[in-house]
Amino acid sequence: MSHRLHLSKDKKFKKVIDQQEEYILEKRNAIHLRLCSSIMSQQLSTKVAAVIYARFLALFNRKTPPAQDILAVPFDDLRGIGLSNAKVRYIQNVCTFFIENKVSDAKLHKMENEELIEFLTQIKGIGRWTVEMILMFSLGREDVFAVDDLGIQQAMARLYKIDTEDKKAMRQQMIKIAEKWRPYRTYACRYLWNWKDNEPKN
Repeated sequence: MSHRLHLSKDKKFKKVIDQQEEYILEKRNAIHLRLCSSIMSQQLSTKVAAVIYARFLALFNRKTPPAQDILAVPFDDLRGIGLSNAKVRYIQNVCTFFIENKVSDAKLHKMENEELIEFLTQIKGIGRWTVEMILMFSLGREDVFAVDDLGIQQAMARLYKIDTEDKKAMRQQMIKIAEKWRPYRTYACRYLWNWKDNEPKN
């Protein structure tokens, strides 16, 4: 597969890839729901986030509730599933934005990466990192580099012996290294996350 061959040209990265199965990117819909899910899971363990999301879906009689249905849920009911006031407001912001701007999944799938980041970060509570995750995991974009992701920073610091004290210099070094991974930086991120989580620490 071309992305593995391309990324393997980086000798240090090759050992990361060789330990892993090939990744396949998927394209999904119901992007408003994926943004809501992302908000819910912030600063929570995967396990706790899954419990809260299951409680959220249980408020509806369908698996993919449209933005209108989510907006119709009373504030206190959303608080009742374990969400903070801020997270409830952010979820409502997402749904309001999608309704007011008549945002469809088809429209989002057609947008360029930077265009989409600019568009969705207009929503209060949605930052660049969240949209990058949407680009990778929901829209199946192949060349997204999440330079501000803590896991990516930790993995690259370890793999390339990058000094993490000076954050600005670290970011610049990461971006420079990642340039040679184009146009497959999403795959590179996926391999790095998995490697970081499974790499023996000794």
